[in-house]
Amino acid sequence: MKIVISNDHVSVEMKKAILKHIQSRGHDCVDYGPSLSESVDYPIFAEQAARLIASGEFDQAILICGTGIGMMLAANKVHGVRAIVCSEPYSAKLAREHNNANVLCFGSRVIGVELAKLIVDTWLAAEFQGGRHATRVNMLESIAP
Repeated sequence: MKIVISNDHVSVEMKKAILKHIQSRGHDCVDYGPSLSESVDYPIFAEQAARLIASGEFDQAILICGTGIGMMLAANKVHGVRAIVCSEPYSAKLAREHNNANVLCFGSRVIGVELAKLIVDTWLAAEFQGGRHATRVNMLESIAP
């Protein structure tokens, strides 16, 4: 599984911890976010990662900003992206199983690193269930941008 990770200036340290965690689990994870805490515009980084998902170059993305909301909003502008923001593992699990979410967002100002790791692990371990959920995901994909 190829994963892209990105962030804004507020979330540099959390991104580093999550990147290391994902790589320690044996996943191929590439960092596309800034490494300094100088102010950046999060939509640029969210769009870049989302386009990598939509093109099929990467399978999943993890985007981190202060709340996760801005990154989610920007990523969802790209057709083919199903980005969700999660602050606990249960929603992350169901977002993969029912919605085939391909972008996970969370906020470094909302959750701590250990909870973020748990959410990431849960999301990465979950699998899309297909069936009636595939019909609904297809309906989502048919909504014109």
